[in-house]
Amino acid sequence: MLRIKCPFCGYRNESEFSCGGEAHIARPSAAVSDKLTDSTFSEYLFMRENPKGVFLERWCHTSGCRRWFNVARDTVTHQIYEIYPAGKTPKTTIGKKAYQVNWRRKSKAEVASKYLKRTPK
Repeated sequence: MLRIKCPFCGYRNESEFSCGGEAHIARPSAAVSDKLTDSTFSEYLFMRENPKGVFLERWCHTSGCRRWFNVARDTVTHQIYEIYPAGKTPKTTIGKKAYQVNWRRKSKAEVASKYLKRTPK
């Protein structure tokens, strides 16, 4: 069992938390939402990375303060390298590297152009 340090409550057992999946996913802006095809929207909604190595995840302390935060965790060893607030970027070298290689963290403008390019005419 993992011992996770909630940034607000301190160390707790993994059973008190729920993992919300991949952190830092750029969501399509409202400007392009009416132009998205079903296939491009389903790609955004369902396609997730499942890498070996350091991965940035969203966690919620569901049995405690119910606040969200991000975790840089190795998916092979389960070692937690960094815990940082939601809406922020990682500060450690290993967390920054994982953030840089994530193809889903693009800006809203980059995401909009990606989805508009895929929209059939």
